[in-house]
Amino acid sequence: MLKAMARRLSKLVWLLAALTAIPYLRSAPQNPRTIPTVPAANWHQEEAQRLPLSAVSQFGGEAVIEQEYGVATLELRTYGFGKVRARVVVEPTPDATSAYGLLTFYQKGSMLPEKGMELAFSDADGTLMARGKNFIRFLRDKDSPLSVNDYQALLVFVGGTKPSADPIATLPAPMPGQNLVPGSEKYCIGNEAAKRLLPSFRTDLMGFDQGAEVQIGQYKTSKGLSTVVAISYPTPHIARIRLGAMTSLLGLDQNRGADSMYGRRQGSFVFLVLGAENPEIATALLDQFHVAEGVSWDQRYPGDKSFTLQLVQMILAIVILTAFLIGVCLLAGVIHFLSRRLAARFLPGWQWGHPDDDQLIRLNLKY
Repeated sequence: MLKAMARRLSKLVWLLAALTAIPYLRSAPQNPRTIPTVPAANWHQEEAQRLPLSAVSQFGGEAVIEQEYGVATLELRTYGFGKVRARVVVEPTPDATSAYGLLTFYQKGSMLPEKGMELAFSDADGTLMARGKNFIRFLRDKDSPLSVNDYQALLVFVGGTKPSADPIATLPAPMPGQNLVPGSEKYCIGNEAAKRLLPSFRTDLMGFDQGAEVQIGQYKTSKGLSTVVAISYPTPHIARIRLGAMTSLLGLDQNRGADSMYGRRQGSFVFLVLGAENPEIATALLDQFHVAEGVSWDQRYPGDKSFTLQLVQMILAIVILTAFLIGVCLLAGVIHFLSRRLAARFLPGWQWGHPDDDQLIRLNLKY
C-alpha cells in the first residue's frame, strides 16, 4: 500500500515538474541572449585641443573641401572610460546643412548606418556623424580597439541617438529612394566638392555664385548606373537661365549613348540625368521628382545670436517703441495747447482760440 502511494506521488511530482518546465522551454527560443550595454554616462571628456584647418588631412579630410563647407578650425577631443581612450574630431560649420553636406561628401558606399541612430555611418576606420552645426569624426584605434558596447556608448554620449528637430527640418529633402544606390546621395554647396563628385561635368555652369545647392545620387537602371543631379536655385528665373546655358554648351537632350545628358526644369529646380543610355531611362528617372511650391513670409535670419540675446533685444525694442509713442502723444498735446494760445492772441476773431464760448450754455429762467 505504501509503495503504491509512493509511486503515485513520484509520478505526480514528475508531472508537476514537466508542466512547470514547459513554459520555459517554449519561451527560450523567443528570448534571444542580450549583451549588456555600457551606460553612456561612464564616458567622460578628458581634454580638448584646438587645431588649424590644415590638420584635417591627418584625419582623412581635405582642407579645401572643409573650407568650402564653412569649417575654420577643428577640435580634437579625448574621451576616457576606465583605461580606455578614444579620439573624436569635431568640426563646427555655419549651419546644419553644411554639416550634413560634409557627412554626405565623406560617406563611403561601404559605410553602414549605425543601428538606432540618425545621420551616423560607420566602417572599419570609424564613424561619421552630423549633429546640428557640427560634423563629427570618431576615430578607431586599431592598436587598442574598443568593444562594440563601449563604442556604441561613446557615440551616444557624444552625439545622442538623433539630432534635434529644428536642424533636421532645415536639411534638404531626400532624393527619391527607388533604385537609389545606398551611400551615393551627396549634397554640395561649392564648386570644389562638385568637381570631386562629378569629374566629367562642367560644374562651373551650375552657378554656385548665384546660390545653387546641388544634390547628387546614383540610380540603378536596366542599362547600369545613371547619375541624377538636382540643383536648387533661389528663383525660377535663375534656374531657367542656367538650364539654357547647360543646354547650349553641353548639348542636353541629345541621344549619344552612355555620354548623354538630359535635363528638365521645375520651378526653381533643374534636374539632370547623366549617363543614361536612352531618353526613356532618363525620363523615368526625371519623373520621380515633383516640385511643390508655396508662399511664405520672408523673415529676418537671426544669425548666431543666442535666445537670451534675442529676448533682450525684443524687450528693448518694445521699450523704445513705447517711449516713442508716449513722446508723440506729449508732442501732440503741446502742439494742441500752443495752437489755441496763438490763435487767441493773434486771431481773436477765430473761434479756435476761444473754445469755452461754444461750451457755455445760458438758461433764461423766469419765475
